[in-house]
Formats: sequence, C-alpha cells, structure tokens
Amino acid sequence: MTPTLASRLANIAPFHVMELAKMATELERAGRSIVHMGIGEPDFTAPPPVIEAASRALADGRLQYTAAVGIPALREAISAHYRDVYGLDVAPSRIIVTAGASAALLLACAALVESNAEVLMPDPSYPCNRHFVAAFEGRAKMIPSGPEQRFQLSDAVVREHWGAATRGVLLASPSNPTGTSIAHDELGKIVSTVREKGGFTIVDEIYQGLTYDEAPYSALSLGDDVIVINSFSKYFNMTGWRLGWLVVPPAMVAQIEKLAQNLFICASGIAQHAGIACFKPESIAIYEERKAEFRRRRDYIVPALRELGFKVPVTPDGAFYVYADCSALSNDADRLTIDMLNQAGVVLVPGLDFGPFTARQYIRLSYATSMDNLKEAVGRLERFFAEYSPGR
Repeated sequence: MTPTLASRLANIAPFHVMELAKMATELERAGRSIVHMGIGEPDFTAPPPVIEAASRALADGRLQYTAAVGIPALREAISAHYRDVYGLDVAPSRIIVTAGASAALLLACAALVESNAEVLMPDPSYPCNRHFVAAFEGRAKMIPSGPEQRFQLSDAVVREHWGAATRGVLLASPSNPTGTSIAHDELGKIVSTVREKGGFTIVDEIYQGLTYDEAPYSALSLGDDVIVINSFSKYFNMTGWRLGWLVVPPAMVAQIEKLAQNLFICASGIAQHAGIACFKPESIAIYEERKAEFRRRRDYIVPALRELGFKVPVTPDGAFYVYADCSALSNDADRLTIDMLNQAGVVLVPGLDFGPFTARQYIRLSYATSMDNLKEAVGRLERFFAEYSPGR
C-alpha cells in the first residue's frame, strides 16, 4: 500500500530544465549530436590547487564529520574573501558552511518561514526558491517583473505588494534565469523598506563572482541583518562538490547551527578542505581568466540571438544566462524548445520553470559551454529557423 503523501507536495512543480536534459540524454543515446545550453553548470571544473587540496585531505584521512557550521579555516577564508573583494568585515562566526547553496536556502527558510507566511520574489525567479518557501508551508508571492525593471523587484514594488501576511523578500542578484543584477542603491532602498516592515531580506549571491560590467558588491554592505546565500558551484566551478555558505545576523547563528546539526550534520569534509584552496591567489587568477571567457561568450551569443530573431531586451550583466523573448518566432516557448531539441539538436529552456509571467514568451540560454559549442548551436538554429513557421 502506498503511504499517503504530504499535501505540501502539491505546491512543488517538476523542474522542466531536468526533464529537457533527460530528453536530450535519450536522443544522445540514440546517436544524435546535442549541444547543451540548458543546465546552468560551468564547463570548467575545479582548478589544480583545489584538486590537490582535496587529494591531500583524502591522503591525510581528513574524512570525519566537521562542526555543523564548517571548519574554522574555511570560514576564515570566506571572511577574508569578503574583505579582499568587497571591502567588508564579515566575522567568520556569522558564516555557516553548507552542503551547497540549496542547503543554505533550506536553512534560511526553515528558520524564517512559518505556515502561510508570504515571501515576495520576482517573476521570473529560480524555481527552487519558491519551492523552498513552499516546503515550509509558506507562500511565494511572485510579482511580475518585466524587462523595464530588469526582471527584478524595486523598492516601489515591494511597498506596493507588502501585505499583512508578508514576512520578507527573497532576491537574487545576479539572477537566474535573467543574468541581471539589482542596482546597489535600489537594493539599499528595498532593504530599508523590509527593515521598516520588520521583515527579512534573503539575497542569493551565488553568481556575484560573475559580474561583468560593474564593480561587484554584496548585499552584506547594507547591514548585519541581511541574509546572504553563496556557493562554490558557479564562480568557483565546483557544482558536484555540494559546498556553499550562508551569512546570517549574529543573533541567528546558534539557531541556524541547531538546524544544520539536525538536518545535515555537516557539509562534505573533503569538499571543505578543498574549498580553502579556492581563495589562494593562484586559484583566483584562474577563476578571473575563466570569468573573462564567460564575458567573451556573452558578448558573442547576445548579438547572435538577436540576429536569429530573438529579442534580448536586457543585456545580462552577470551569471551565464541570456533571457530571450521568442515571441517573434513562436507563440509557445515550451513547444519551441522541444522543437529546437528534436529538430536542431540544441537544448534551451522555456520560461515555464521560472514563473507564469514569462512562461510562454521567453527562453533561457546558458552560455556555460565552449565558444565552439555556442557557434555550432547558432549555426544549427539558423538552419532550423530558415524552415520554422511562427506559432508552429
């Protein structure tokens, strides 16, 4: 007999990015050549200093549980990174090492989201953000946010939509799926408004290291009450290592630690020892070279998409995504992405995952792949659209 499942599961939607990836895998197994620009995963892997640090930890037998908040050396290295890059004094005691940014978001929502609490976030947003809120029986209020707002919330919008049930905001800068950031002064206004309302501000900064057009900043500069999520997956190229961190106000540390002890025990010990090496000068030099390569790819693919007939109303300033309006090519982004996969062998992602506002009109492209692959994809799509009818 199948157990009765919790009703909260009805609030968790499938992740269409992964469904398309499965379809692509089946086509590859059948012998098709597929260019993957769907999943947001760097094609670069951890650089040699990080691999060497992991090997040393393995050889030395440093395989035991660590403290739930992470090993001191890694927390201190992250703190020094905030000082060196952002000019911020973030005490290591406020930094909680987690099993990826997903665990950090889970811990933040476990600590802050109560049943029926409302959390404001833009539509479009990374789908798991709203699902973390739903997992704790809160409600994500998705606010339509178009290109005029750079697909982000503004202070005026937060004030307009704050209601009796609202408890906070969950933002991402730069954002997945749009690659756009919130201007520092605008984010400061949002934080001030949320503070005035007695709410919480969570900012997902996992792409903050991949900021191209302006000097990077962290929301931590806006006060000790801002909660920030970060990760080793994107800028540091360690997706499968499952390592991230969470910065919380001093008064929250003990409560988050208690949750982490019970939910995760700790992040991977080997990954933590390897993570320290990410902050070595020789590692940072490699990451900055790779960042320049991501920018080069962006500067190729954005005009190429426009030439194909997509509209890119906002040039992404960070991450490795382009959020493109496909309405001149098709009236159904979901159908279009399936056709591009089956007929052209190119994986892109429809807006369906990221919220209803842009679901049928936009597609997301990840340029976290080689320049050769990007050029191959553009060639395939040129041939595909030469025979494709809008609305098909």
